[in-house]
Amino acid sequence: MTVARSVRLIAATLMALAAPAAHAQATAAETIHDRILPFDPHLDLDTNFDVPGAPATADGPTQFDLAKTKRGGIKAVGLAVFVPQEDESPAFLAKARGIAEAKHRIIFGLAAHYPGQAERALTPDDVRRIAAAGKLAIVETVVNGGAFVDSLDDIDRWQQAGVRIFGLVHAGHNRLADSSRPAITRGEGPSRNGGLSSLGRQVVERLNRLGVLIDVSQLSDAAFDDVLRLTRAPVIASHSDVRALVDNGRNLTDAQLDAIKANGGVVAINAFSAYLHPQDPAVTAKVKALQAQYGIVDGKGARLTPEQLTAYNQAFHDLLGEQPKASLAELADAIDYAVKRIGIDHVAISSDFNHGGGVIGWANEGEAGNVTAELVRRGYNEADIAKLWSGNVLRVWAQAIAVAQRK
Repeated sequence: MTVARSVRLIAATLMALAAPAAHAQATAAETIHDRILPFDPHLDLDTNFDVPGAPATADGPTQFDLAKTKRGGIKAVGLAVFVPQEDESPAFLAKARGIAEAKHRIIFGLAAHYPGQAERALTPDDVRRIAAAGKLAIVETVVNGGAFVDSLDDIDRWQQAGVRIFGLVHAGHNRLADSSRPAITRGEGPSRNGGLSSLGRQVVERLNRLGVLIDVSQLSDAAFDDVLRLTRAPVIASHSDVRALVDNGRNLTDAQLDAIKANGGVVAINAFSAYLHPQDPAVTAKVKALQAQYGIVDGKGARLTPEQLTAYNQAFHDLLGEQPKASLAELADAIDYAVKRIGIDHVAISSDFNHGGGVIGWANEGEAGNVTAELVRRGYNEADIAKLWSGNVLRVWAQAIAVAQRK
């Protein structure tokens, strides 16, 4: 027998021996995924979601719909009222409020239109009850609240409307806080408020009083520190990743992870490729060249005209399209890192679907079971997977409510 044939026989024998074990592992993952309560706490909706001819029940082109959640075993979702940042003129505030209200109507309507399949959840107990009934629990959240909130009365109104998780910023500083991603195409520098603004500090206190979970994702480092210093309740980072693995200001540092643990909060490691997979140096060089072409040098912004902004954004996203997509393994690597750093009780999972999220292996909600399978493959047990998928978020949310009840 030749050496080559011997090697092939050994490989075939090992594969045959491994096949039953792999099958058993896959079966275990399916069983676990079905028994637990998978909750994706952050994803977005387009304003044309659930329209005539494209109902939310159809398996459509977007990453989230009721068909995909059923196929993927997702039992609860956090759907975001999100408005992208522009300026802070009265005209934009009115426009932003209109967009936010439209998003709210879509989220509210999802349960109203399909009462046998979905229901709004206002408490963690609601989430568990709705999931146990075989329906999708819908939790309404806010991202970039500073775009359409300019008073504490606005906070009260959104809480009364059903919002239970509130994020202050997105890309670009606003009236509540500084962002980890200044709008360099609007000429913004690294800080405008020095962290939280005066109104932002009041908003943190009001959210605590109302039992709304504060979302620290997207905040600048200084604003993050301000929130952790002021809040009386645990916080969530609903869609964040690890800066030690990918050096990006949008990701959380080890010190920030430690601060979330000390606060009793939770970080939902996010399936956003650019924050899980380091940028290719060639792509980085091309982005710098593009920015220089538009007067953006060393992170110092330049205020672009609307025409320039359209051209820049198109070229920028074309370049990002050249970047390799992150894998499910890289998402799990970030989960592993956070668990080892701050413990299983302070880590969760989110997708950021319909706003750039998705990795190879979890490209839409229909593939959510693959995440559980990867965690099982890495040795996580059912109790730990249940914590990652929902237990930790529901616990922290309940603690925020308890703080409000104590006044």
